[in-house]
Amino acid sequence: PQHVVLYPMVSKSLRNIAAGKDPLEGQRHCCGIAQLHEHHSLGYADLDELQKNPQPLIFDIELLKVEEPGSYQQDPWAMTDEEKLQAVPLIHKEGNELYRQGKVPEAASKYYDAIACLKNLQMKEQPGSPDWIELDQKITPLLLNYCQCKLQCQEYYEVLDHCSSILNKYEDNVKAYFKRGKAHAAVWNVAEAQADFAKVLALDPSLRPVVAKELRSLEARLREKDKEDKVRFKGIFSQ
Repeated sequence: PQHVVLYPMVSKSLRNIAAGKDPLEGQRHCCGIAQLHEHHSLGYADLDELQKNPQPLIFDIELLKVEEPGSYQQDPWAMTDEEKLQAVPLIHKEGNELYRQGKVPEAASKYYDAIACLKNLQMKEQPGSPDWIELDQKITPLLLNYCQCKLQCQEYYEVLDHCSSILNKYEDNVKAYFKRGKAHAAVWNVAEAQADFAKVLALDPSLRPVVAKELRSLEARLREKDKEDKVRFKGIFSQ
């Protein structure tokens, strides 16, 4: 048991990896014993129990497949810092190509992987420092591409969250306002959509034709919804 006292932390990292998350998510820079005191719960009841009462462990390992070195793309968590920086432009390019091919969910996954690489590096920098800001500026266009994919996948609330996080830092980001406006319109946040589209026009008047098209589409949907509501409510009150 004394040799596996830190295994719950290792197991939590492995479970993060299996879920596509950063293995160090939620941890701070300190030794393993300090981690034990820092986290009152690991988020898993079985690991919490094992942490309180260490037991001898037996592992069954199943070999799934063998791949030659260089024949596969490493997951972001397995890369060194240098490998992450080198991989980001390549993953970005792969995402763009998939998007052009109409493979939107696959493109979103690529953008997510590129963002994960940069986020992992950013975690090691002091927030607001020049290096942190430089990484954040690399993350932003990738996040906007990711939001474009999510718009097409009709995952509007995720778009709202990410675009708002961008605008909290970069108040003049036209693309973030435009994508957030489209997401607001899709979930019937009419006033918010109109406000975002107005901000787009204020920042870039050349986009007036595009914004006008979005507003016309929103107004048409509102008229159609109004008609449907009248028919629906008429049926209710006539009963």
